[in-house]
Amino acid sequence: MRKKRIANASFVLCSALTTWLAPPMAQAGPNDYIRTPTVEQGEKEIDFKWGTQKNRDGTNEAATSIGLGYGVNNWWFTEVYAKYKKAPGEANAFDAWEWENRFQLTETGQYPLDVGFLLEIERPSDRSEGYEITYGPLLQTEWGKLQANFNLLVQKHVKASVPFDTELHYQGQIKYRHSEQLEWGAQAFGSWGQWNRWSPTSQQQHKIGPALFGKIRTGTQQAIKWNAGLLRGTTAGTPQNTFRLQTEFEF
Repeated sequence: MRKKRIANASFVLCSALTTWLAPPMAQAGPNDYIRTPTVEQGEKEIDFKWGTQKNRDGTNEAATSIGLGYGVNNWWFTEVYAKYKKAPGEANAFDAWEWENRFQLTETGQYPLDVGFLLEIERPSDRSEGYEITYGPLLQTEWGKLQANFNLLVQKHVKASVPFDTELHYQGQIKYRHSEQLEWGAQAFGSWGQWNRWSPTSQQQHKIGPALFGKIRTGTQQAIKWNAGLLRGTTAGTPQNTFRLQTEFEF
């Protein structure tokens, strides 16, 4: 009996140490957004993103970013962001610089599937996190007035002094293009955990919900585009509710 108690205690201790020492799973920020594969040469934009989420423990946190982007040519769009976050019980604070690059690999509408590629480099304010690199394919297709997007993204950290797993994330979106001024659909974001060894389902992160989209023209070559989503977490490892908003001023 004594040996059994010792074995049980050892198992509990080892499990606690494993959990404590395990690399943290990166969460999709509350202001995360769907990347699209299409690029327009010469387009300039000021991009604002904001989101807030209610965690499973009842706390709230938020994230904000503002960026300036430019369509260098007909296949490369680049943008630089300043990112801020508000952790539970803390004030809003600078979080990271981010450099996003989207590459259009096929002509829009030439094939049943439009294909692009994302390469994103983030430098967190916490230097122990090194550099966060996100990359992967961006896919888009259309059926009449329906448009669907799906992105499969790998996220890893380099030159970090603390351990991070290389993770597999996804983004999905479908919308009905009723009119340029108002479209509706749904969005989904999530992570399966380590790219080659997925986490247990309860620890994975999946959130999905309805979304609205719109575009308001303010000039010949100027417009305000926006989209917003109300997402609900479907696993214990996902925030309970998330509200996200993105607005772009194109000129």
